Amino acid sequence: MASTKTEIQQVLEVPSTMRRKLVSAFVLGAGSLALAACGGGNDGSVADAVANRQRRRSGAAAASSASSASSATAASAATTASSTAAASTNTGSQGTANTSTSGVLQDKSFGVKGDGTTNDRAALQAAIDGSVGQILLITGKSRIDATGLTLRSNTHIRFAQGASIKMLPHNTSTYQMMRVADVSNVNIEAPYLDGSKELNSAGSGEFGMGISITGATGVTITNPTTINCWGDGIYIGNSGGGSGKTSSNVSISGHHANGCRRQGATITSGNGITFTNPLWENISGTAPSCGLDIEPDDNSAVLQAIKIVSPTTQGCAGPGIQVYLGAFPGPVSKNVDIQITNHTDNCKIGPFGVGGLQLNGRVVTGAITSTNPVWKQNWYLGDWDSKGPKVSVVNPKIG
Repeated sequence: MASTKTEIQQVLEVPSTMRRKLVSAFVLGAGSLALAACGGGNDGSVADAVANRQRRRSGAAAASSASSASSATAASAATTASSTAAASTNTGSQGTANTSTSGVLQDKSFGVKGDGTTNDRAALQAAIDGSVGQILLITGKSRIDATGLTLRSNTHIRFAQGASIKMLPHNTSTYQMMRVADVSNVNIEAPYLDGSKELNSAGSGEFGMGISITGATGVTITNPTTINCWGDGIYIGNSGGGSGKTSSNVSISGHHANGCRRQGATITSGNGITFTNPLWENISGTAPSCGLDIEPDDNSAVLQAIKIVSPTTQGCAGPGIQVYLGAFPGPVSKNVDIQITNHTDNCKIGPFGVGGLQLNGRVVTGAITSTNPVWKQNWYLGDWDSKGPKVSVVNPKIG
């Protein structure tokens, strides 16, 4: 049975009993939504404030820094592809990949084998470095080690039909398969990234990312598929290089995250971040296991013009979408602008949770709004200072 606006307002007025726990989640009462400790992963070399706080309290070790991508020499000459492939759906992708090979550089021109066995990481890095300002076509089934790939400003990568990048066996809790860090004008079409969580012998941790976007500007990603990542399918946050630059003007359409351990996607900081028609499903393994978690690490974060359009969340061990602002208040006053529209959810623990804000004299204003959601269960607000941003659910259909 759908809840009325009056019922939603009543939920907002219920005093919270939620408290942050050291376990994977804390609960607002029997049968209610669990909000969990999360944080993001930043650039791999920067510790996640929330996750590290959990580690300190539980006595666990801090996450190790990711190895920086080694520089590779670009191939001296790249041949221009002559064939044109018909546009078709990339295996596992939600959308249709643009696989035209007209006027692009093929990865094989840089020595990429794409045979599903060879470690192509160095050759792929050479291809990325050698194709700046042009289109790089990924054509085969490449494997890479945990060093990952570093994208440059003016990078444009296109995955052909059936092309993919998959992690080789590894033993690390911290990696980024694709790093988009402190660069601008990046375009990625139909990437298919497999984090190979089943091949990771680390046993713990949460910082293995499919695509990590930190301090980047002007990023467009179309129809990405990120599966089996040790942490998040896509992570967005501030620069990890010391500048503190906020990621801005990031547009991601048709994201499909499946089987990741921590989140389908995480936003710890961003200005002008849009996800359109994402499918975040079957997320489980480490808290909070949300489809999407919006959770700043500290007062330096920005949450402006965050738009989540027509998301679908299903089969997640945590909430479909969670907003947790526990670490956000600080000496700098903050304003929040988060707009979620047409959210469809079928997660066991609940569709939408907002919590963690205690101002203690600090200033955080703005609005968090979910409009026209279709949920199996009700939503919850808890541990929330009434002087903080207005939280609204408009025209919900629940039940």
